[in-house]
Amino acid sequence: MNNPALTTIARTVLRVVAGFLFAAHGWQKFNQFTIAGTQGAFAQMGVPAADLVAPVVATLELAGGIALILGLFARPVALLLTLNMLGALFLVHAPAGVFVEAGGFELVLLLAAAALAVALVGPGRLSVDNLLFGRTSSKLAVLA
Repeated sequence: MNNPALTTIARTVLRVVAGFLFAAHGWQKFNQFTIAGTQGAFAQMGVPAADLVAPVVATLELAGGIALILGLFARPVALLLTLNMLGALFLVHAPAGVFVEAGGFELVLLLAAAALAVALVGPGRLSVDNLLFGRTSSKLAVLA
């Protein structure tokens, strides 16, 4: 049973909540940890090119999270955020197991799945993408 109103609500809730969490993590990297602190932490975790990756990840998470909240360029942004979380999963969190209190991957896996879902189904009717481009469908082409 396909209910367009529920589909619109579900896409919007998923996009806004995931966007908020990504933006919060980006904000944290800039303001609480600082970019220098994030670079140091990434280096300790074994992230390659930590000095370059940390500001890119912080910017992607902050700006990408805001873009998801708005539903602006939602599919390509969501795809980039999915790749970001898969990098965090495999480079940092997988060896620690599932649970976040031990540094595990539960949060990054959930964020990756949420971002991938937005990339696959699109932002929905309540989005800037829909207002500007009329893009709401579930076409698999990420940039369609």
